[in-house]
Amino acid sequence: MPDSPAWITEDEVRAKLPMRELIDLMSATLAGFSSGQVEQPVRSVIECGPHAFFGSMPSFVKTIPALGAKLVTVFGSNTAKGLPTHLATIVLLDPATGGLLAVLDGRYITEARTAAVSAVSTRLLAREDASALAIIGSGVQATSHLEALTLVRDFREIRCWSPTRTNLDHFVAAHPGLQAAATAHEAVQGADVIALVTSSPEPVIQNAWVKPGAHVLSVGACRPNQREIDPRLTARARLVVDSRAAALKESGDVVMGIAEGRFDAGHIHAELGELVLGSKTARENPIQITVFKSLGLACEDVAAADFVFRSTHADTA
Repeated sequence: MPDSPAWITEDEVRAKLPMRELIDLMSATLAGFSSGQVEQPVRSVIECGPHAFFGSMPSFVKTIPALGAKLVTVFGSNTAKGLPTHLATIVLLDPATGGLLAVLDGRYITEARTAAVSAVSTRLLAREDASALAIIGSGVQATSHLEALTLVRDFREIRCWSPTRTNLDHFVAAHPGLQAAATAHEAVQGADVIALVTSSPEPVIQNAWVKPGAHVLSVGACRPNQREIDPRLTARARLVVDSRAAALKESGDVVMGIAEGRFDAGHIHAELGELVLGSKTARENPIQITVFKSLGLACEDVAAADFVFRSTHADTA
């Protein structure tokens, strides 16, 4: 334990968290979560205004070991103020004493670990010959998913669509080789991997648009009254989640589908960590559609924060 707690800024976090290593770290962390090597509750969320939420996410990752908590806010009104909608602070504690080790800016950790987990799911569930990627959305998650997903599959075509044309144009201009689609349908049609990185509370893609064999990533719609996938697609696909307990409480794509009688809790085929461990199979055949519903887990944040802290502390030791 250092003499005094460290404060680690976003720039320092970014410098110490390479995406390729983060993907492998998230894979190991998810395996630990699904094998009972993580102690954590489903996140506690309170509303603190219109379209504003505050979440508390403690976790003890026994395999590292790492102990800490993320405090995260989602304020939809921040866009108009020129601020990120998602902000976070991570408190890292000494697992041997409970003492404070570090406080880290958690905004970039949240962004990067979300994309890294999506990459783990793509590595396990997308077809090996996947060559076309569709990204629906043009914010920070679009950028991080573009980086992460291209590390696990060799995409020859990448199409993007966003309802905000100015944001879409800026995103495409910043990443040579991307194609701006005129509609979400145009982006998704024929895509092998579809990344939904939106803030929409309503479905942004339709069941009929998704071709057999595609893998769909859903990282938005993290409240039980929101969903970004056509419920017919969720019912049709092999559904994988990061946490069963969280999905059955927080994911509108799951919660509302069950309430409508489209499927029951048994429709969740596996947690992603179970696929990493090999205790559950990935896809049954090349034409099966797979969906990974990501909500984000505290253990991912704490493991990433611990990685950054160790790297930073090693440089100053």
